[in-house]
Amino acid sequence: MKTIDIKNWNRKEHFLFFSRMDYPQYNICMDIDVTNFLAFIKARRLSFYYSMIYVTSTALNRIKNFRYRIRDGKVVLHDQIHPSFTDMDEDKNAELFKFVTLDLQGDIETFEKKAKEANKNQTEYFEFEKLAGRDDLIFITCIPWISFTHISHTISLNKNDSVPRISWGKYFKRDGKVWLPFSVQVNHALVDGLHIGKYIDELQQYIDNLK
Repeated sequence: MKTIDIKNWNRKEHFLFFSRMDYPQYNICMDIDVTNFLAFIKARRLSFYYSMIYVTSTALNRIKNFRYRIRDGKVVLHDQIHPSFTDMDEDKNAELFKFVTLDLQGDIETFEKKAKEANKNQTEYFEFEKLAGRDDLIFITCIPWISFTHISHTISLNKNDSVPRISWGKYFKRDGKVWLPFSVQVNHALVDGLHIGKYIDELQQYIDNLK
């Protein structure tokens, strides 16, 4: 992690402009093609959810702007950010979820295995004490029951909140391909539409080339 010299930052004007907004967060939704990704994980008997967390987090780390965070009036750039995701309680009848946080390490098979273990071993729904002071995170959730066209997130009205929110819904077939409703929510002081576009291109190329 390093601290950015805002005075000499090429993004200075954009950062200061959007930092004045009462609510600088914004959300963009789109469909991504998961035809090849679905075939890849089915052939290896991997969880769609955990595997998707891995590929979305890996691709996000490749776009620098998503690793910026606003902290105490300063901007920092993390070397790597990690997924903190919702996961259903193993007691399906409870219909409750928990927040699970896991370092992004290893390959997709290793991560999928560790994610399953982390969910199984976590007994509390919200382990906030483990996350205190951390902003090197990506908040991820899934609504697998709905193929949404838009989604919004609960958020504290803190305009310095700069942790990206990634979400997806129920995949569906169209024109011979499988599509996934996908959402990206970010702080405009750090991330523009251009960067979201670069991220979606990076993610699409990544999952299209899995073999």
